[in-house]
Amino acid sequence: MTRALTGHDLAYAGIAVVAGLLAAFLLRMLLRWLGRHADRTRWRGDDVLVDALRMIAPWAAIAAGAASAAAALPLTRGVQHSVNQTLTLMVIFAATISAARVVAGLVRSVTQSRSGVAGSATIFMNITRILVLAIGFLVALQTLGISIAPLLTALGVGGLAVALALQDTLANLFAGIHILASKTVQPGDYIRLSSGEEGYVEDINWRQTTVRQLSNNLVVIPNGQLAKTNMTNFMRPEQQLTILVQVGVSYDSDLEQVERVTKDVVADVMTEITGAVPEHEPAVRFHTFGDSRIGFTVILGVGEFSDQYRIKHEFIKRLHRRYREEGIRIPSPARTVALQQGSVVFPQQRDTDAAEDDMTATRPI
Repeated sequence: MTRALTGHDLAYAGIAVVAGLLAAFLLRMLLRWLGRHADRTRWRGDDVLVDALRMIAPWAAIAAGAASAAAALPLTRGVQHSVNQTLTLMVIFAATISAARVVAGLVRSVTQSRSGVAGSATIFMNITRILVLAIGFLVALQTLGISIAPLLTALGVGGLAVALALQDTLANLFAGIHILASKTVQPGDYIRLSSGEEGYVEDINWRQTTVRQLSNNLVVIPNGQLAKTNMTNFMRPEQQLTILVQVGVSYDSDLEQVERVTKDVVADVMTEITGAVPEHEPAVRFHTFGDSRIGFTVILGVGEFSDQYRIKHEFIKRLHRRYREEGIRIPSPARTVALQQGSVVFPQQRDTDAAEDDMTATRPI
């Protein structure tokens, strides 16, 4: 020590430490109050900034108090230098963590505020967070007096070996970035792959894409495989879509009545069932003279892919009930089997009701 330690030195150091702790406590209370007010605003950026300041501001106050206490004590030059370096590293660590939170939070805020951008995809946030942490680590090394030039050179030389060893990982990383940048798939989209998997895209991270099926099971697909496979996106370019329901009526039906009744049922379903499109215009298209019926297609509008099951369910129930009330017959295929002695069986299809379904056996006189 350069001089003897006195009581005044300890008093000054104690006051500095207590002042730093008190300042950290007051700053934390102030930032908590600001956080409650930031929650009431629509912009997410203020929430991110306040959350980041909650960490850096108290630690900065504590470090300032500790530095003032160390300056008040008669420490040797070496000890003083070590204390200053330790406090500086502490502040750099807190600032790096806060900066990573700010950048990742701002990236999430921007992506969520724009349609067509991956709001819940973690790949962009992870990349920005890693970059900020890497920069903070290099700054900390430079503060300790360690030259980062050899480290960067070694990383550049070893980067080739790492790239060769992590080919699949890097392929998935860049495939995920390509998928998000091209906006072909975004979290929340309902997709179906050529291999049969389908569901809602939950997240696209640095390695894989998570798809939630309607049964709430999760399917994990590597980004590289997703980028190469044939895929149908039911949310793009529009979320609303049309579905086709095949129906058939008997040949003795009045097709004008069939069309009118069917359109009435479609209009009721479109206005009363959740997930339907009320402004959808009912459409009925006759297309086939079948063996036992006249076939036609009913076109329904749905808000999104998963709504079609509920809408089909209600439409078929209501259409069946209405056809029975109107006397419109939906024929069921039946077969008449003729049996003859010494011959094979010749099945023949005929148009009849389910109640008339029977088997007729004929014998020669």
